[in-house]
Amino acid sequence: MTDNLTPESGENADRPSGAAPTPQTPPSREPNWERAVLERVALAAVREQRAARRWRIFFRFAFLFVLALIAFALFDVPGEKVAVAGRHTALVRIDGEIASDKNANAEDVATSLRRAFEDTDTAGVVLQINSPGGSPVQAGMINREIRRLRSKYPSIPLYVVVGDMCASGGYYIAAAADKIYVDRASIVGSIGVLMDGFGFTGLMDKLGIQRRLHTSGANKGFFDPFSPETPAMNEHAQVMLDAIHRQFIDAVREGRGKRLHETPDLFSGLFWTGEKSVELGLADGIGDTGYVARDVIKAPRVVDYTVKESISDRIARKFGTAFGAAAVHALAGAGVSLR
Repeated sequence: MTDNLTPESGENADRPSGAAPTPQTPPSREPNWERAVLERVALAAVREQRAARRWRIFFRFAFLFVLALIAFALFDVPGEKVAVAGRHTALVRIDGEIASDKNANAEDVATSLRRAFEDTDTAGVVLQINSPGGSPVQAGMINREIRRLRSKYPSIPLYVVVGDMCASGGYYIAAAADKIYVDRASIVGSIGVLMDGFGFTGLMDKLGIQRRLHTSGANKGFFDPFSPETPAMNEHAQVMLDAIHRQFIDAVREGRGKRLHETPDLFSGLFWTGEKSVELGLADGIGDTGYVARDVIKAPRVVDYTVKESISDRIARKFGTAFGAAAVHALAGAGVSLR
């Protein structure tokens, strides 16, 4: 029977007699699986390198952006001296709320006024006001600076021209001018002081919230919005408001003099139209900036001396500086203002 067997082909034919058969390659494993694994590892490494390169590029651009902001802050100086030649009317603008962190702040307004008065070609200064009021401190500082400059440069008049509104702190400033010109529909006056805030004690009681306030000093917790008001708190606040109101009234009387027609309501916080304000002596006439420059100062050419907001300030404000300041004011509670 063995003579009829034929030898097996391939590797089994060459296998010595009695040797174990060679195992076959499993069908599920390809002959080049090692290469496929290496390719996947290499691709993963390439992707990781690309991601790391993208992050390096991102951080480099971020670093350059920060450097650019620093450069703007260092070299972008707001309110460079205006280069003019020839006789002209100098213009300074006060727009919006008067506060230390707003465009209408005492430092910038005073700088603008000084540059306007110091120019030898300035025939007269127009202070254009469109403001509902604001900080009594900032308004008082501007008022005093106007009076100082008028005394130092007696030959240069300063006139206020009112836009839509010149109320409260805005009028505190305007009272220092030689004359005040308004539009018939302007809002003028509001000579008063207010302190505003919120109280949450009733709501806290309903919600079962307890205020835990610890102070060093018996009066340190005055005006805390989460604590109830007391007679002593209200009395102290009224004394303070009356004192600031008196300062405001004195500034108006000093500035307007005999032109002022005092009535019981004049210093009550009421406001009037521009036309009525002329009757009350709060203003001197009807006119805009062009009229004052052309017909009163006799120098129709108008040059703006207003300190402009720098690019760095604009960027900082856009990225939250103004919001942060507003949040601080909100958290501070009650605040005194002329508006």
